[in-house]
Amino acid sequence: MAWSIAQVARMSKVTSRTLRHYDSIGLLPPAWIGDNGYRYYEKEQVHRLQQILLLRDLGLGLDVVAQMLNGTDQLTVLRDHHRWLQSERQRLDRLANTVARTIAELEGGDEMKMEELFDGFDAKKQERHEAELVERYGDGAREHIAQSKEKMKGWTRADADRFMAEWRDIAAALGELYTAGTAIDAPETQELIDRHYRWICLSWTPNREAYQGLGDLYVDSDEFRGNFEVEGGGNMAEWLRDAMAHYAVTRL
Repeated sequence: MAWSIAQVARMSKVTSRTLRHYDSIGLLPPAWIGDNGYRYYEKEQVHRLQQILLLRDLGLGLDVVAQMLNGTDQLTVLRDHHRWLQSERQRLDRLANTVARTIAELEGGDEMKMEELFDGFDAKKQERHEAELVERYGDGAREHIAQSKEKMKGWTRADADRFMAEWRDIAAALGELYTAGTAIDAPETQELIDRHYRWICLSWTPNREAYQGLGDLYVDSDEFRGNFEVEGGGNMAEWLRDAMAHYAVTRL
């Protein structure tokens, strides 16, 4: 039995674009390609996709995933993932407790310490993002990371809430412009990109090269790219990257 790329995408909750990318880098070639040019996957490829997603959940890069799958048996992969799931369950229990205590505080209970507000959040994911930035852009990225941590060190919960609310507004407005087919250099696009840049500056201040690099990261990183999925597909991440590059060249 075989499934089309659209069927596999629907079953696995992975975009067709991601499956095509996995094929292009040799990580998950389809079983065969039909005369219509469509990719088709059989049970072997579907099982391999499951393993890829399990390893990605562990925070491994695609190059490491490829190395493991090409040299590690399925049982070893599943045992490693099971250990991670047990650890993740404990973290989620702490996170649920943090949320419950926050609700109690908002309802008039004892005020929580700032560090308690973040108990259970995934520090390892933050470390992965920081390591990826350093690997991609060199030791100069460490300065930006340190600057961001210093700026945000004294933030209150209200500051963090306002910061994330502003991002949600910006992201929604970007989605509307992209869906409407607005050009990257249109005044309304560049005005919104300026708002995005000023929002970024609340945590760190990128120069021209760093801001363009952030746009590249939005495209190249699976975790970031997933933030820019829109109904009907399309390349919103690429659109945003190009709009940011235009802004960087013309205004920074």
